[in-house]
Amino acid sequence: MQTIMLMEDDAALGQGICLALKDSSVQVRLCQTLAQGRAALEHGPFDLLILDVNLPDGSGLDLLREVRRTSAVPIILLTANDLEMDIVSGLESGADDYITKPFSLAVLRARVNAQLRRGAPAQGTAVELDGFSFDFAWMEFRKNGQLIELSKTEQRLLRILVENRGRVLPRETLLERVWPDGAQYVEENALSVTVKRLRNKLEDAPSRPRFLKTVYGIGYTWAVDRS
Repeated sequence: MQTIMLMEDDAALGQGICLALKDSSVQVRLCQTLAQGRAALEHGPFDLLILDVNLPDGSGLDLLREVRRTSAVPIILLTANDLEMDIVSGLESGADDYITKPFSLAVLRARVNAQLRRGAPAQGTAVELDGFSFDFAWMEFRKNGQLIELSKTEQRLLRILVENRGRVLPRETLLERVWPDGAQYVEENALSVTVKRLRNKLEDAPSRPRFLKTVYGIGYTWAVDRS
């Protein structure tokens, strides 16, 4: 089943959209504030986000920018029809589509279905390397065929390292990207603790890591064999 997060503060409109989109293969989670949306994302994943721009506690554009730091999940914006700058800002920040209010529910369904088709993980999207299989779309991680349970923080760190394998990433960069909403408030040893936990789950000999290596004085890297 595919899951959609709808962030809309108008309760009647939100319920109407949920009823229009929900069927046997789609489940919709309604959030009415930015705070609710952020909390829902912590318990994701979602296959599509529909974000209203104007909310009681801020702008859906803020959440769009936060999500785009770590995720390519399809995002549709709902905007007032006279706020052209919202549309421009949204598209430049990574929105995949926008729908202006008022809108037809039939058009909304069609555009939602188009994004769900585009966002559906294709077969073979997992990263396969060195006996590991990392499928970040489905959040399924395996070592030598055995499933590994990773926390959301461990997943974010692993994805950044694997997507930049062979490169040394400074601690400051990792702190900003693994904790995008408040790196300045994270305890100094949080990154070291997360790296240690990830090593314990992935490495055969965590004290002598083969893959997730420390570059002292700089940061960390997912090592590649350059021989």
